[in-house]
Amino acid sequence: MKTLIDWPDNPPERMPGGEPISVAELIQRVQHALADSFGPVLVAGEIADLRRPASGHCYFNLKDATSSLRAVLFEREARKLAFSPENGLQVIALGRVGLYAARGDFQLIVEYLEEAGEGSLRREYERLKKLLQAQGLFDTRLKRPLPP
Repeated sequence: MKTLIDWPDNPPERMPGGEPISVAELIQRVQHALADSFGPVLVAGEIADLRRPASGHCYFNLKDATSSLRAVLFEREARKLAFSPENGLQVIALGRVGLYAARGDFQLIVEYLEEAGEGSLRREYERLKKLLQAQGLFDTRLKRPLPP
């Protein structure tokens, strides 16, 4: 299939592939495909980049060693939690896959969240922090000025 790049001097009178669809229509089709393909899913991961705006919703990323997934926990469900979500916390999320239409972002819409312990990323961060602290690298007396 040729692209517009292949036709710089002599573009076709009509684009191949039929009539174009709008961005909104494409996103709506993808939303329906996701809803039809996935039921509720359990996802294990570590909370990162947690944000809590005044709306009461929780926006965060669920991460593992190689991937990251945007997630949202709406205020109604957040109120029911027996714990307060925090960065670095390992959790199991029950939710459904969705697409945030305004940005076309793939996300997990969390309906229930359960603690699963401190996350490995947080443990590694704390381990490294202790190591560097033991080496005196956080000692303000040892800091040198930045070069000009």
